[in-house]
Amino acid sequence: MKFLKEFLPIIIFFLAYKFYTELPISLIDQINTLGLPALIPAEPTHAIYFATLIAIIASGISLVLHYWQERKMNKNQIVTFVLFVVFGGSTLLLRDPAFIQWKPSVINLLFATVFLGSAYIGEKTMIERLMSSALEAPKHIWGRLNMAWVIFFVTVAPLNLYVAYQFSEQTWVNFKLFGMLGLTFAFLVMQMVVLNRYITIKPEE
Repeated sequence: MKFLKEFLPIIIFFLAYKFYTELPISLIDQINTLGLPALIPAEPTHAIYFATLIAIIASGISLVLHYWQERKMNKNQIVTFVLFVVFGGSTLLLRDPAFIQWKPSVINLLFATVFLGSAYIGEKTMIERLMSSALEAPKHIWGRLNMAWVIFFVTVAPLNLYVAYQFSEQTWVNFKLFGMLGLTFAFLVMQMVVLNRYITIKPEE
């Protein structure tokens, strides 16, 4: 469930992009009252801007709901929201999809830096801090898991830009959801299969 929550703004971004041209003109007119550069109803090239706006809002709502439920902030969601505001806001104000297309690469490189730094700073790696409440593993296994995630993030970052610049915008939107979600899920499964004998799932209290 937590895994899906992390991808919720991306799923909403995808749906907003796909169904933009079918939305009522009255709804777009209401959105245009927000003072942002105007959207043209049923204009396919404006789908990316509508989807970006909706994703920013969804990311903010997700952050608030998490705090309301858990009474604490989720660092990953905070980072995602800030980057959505910075890169998404730039896309909306400057009318340039390149900014929102760069966001996944920036966030993956940022996570790679944090995970790599955690191997040398502090007593626990980032992956151990995130997963040790549910899993038990030897110290060296946590180190391997952490480095595997660093490699994964560093690999996905340029792949996102390759798709963004070598293929159509629609292809990139599809990749942003299905490609990244699929790669992340496959990577998680592969990790668990390879490291199954070293990891013990902690019983629920």
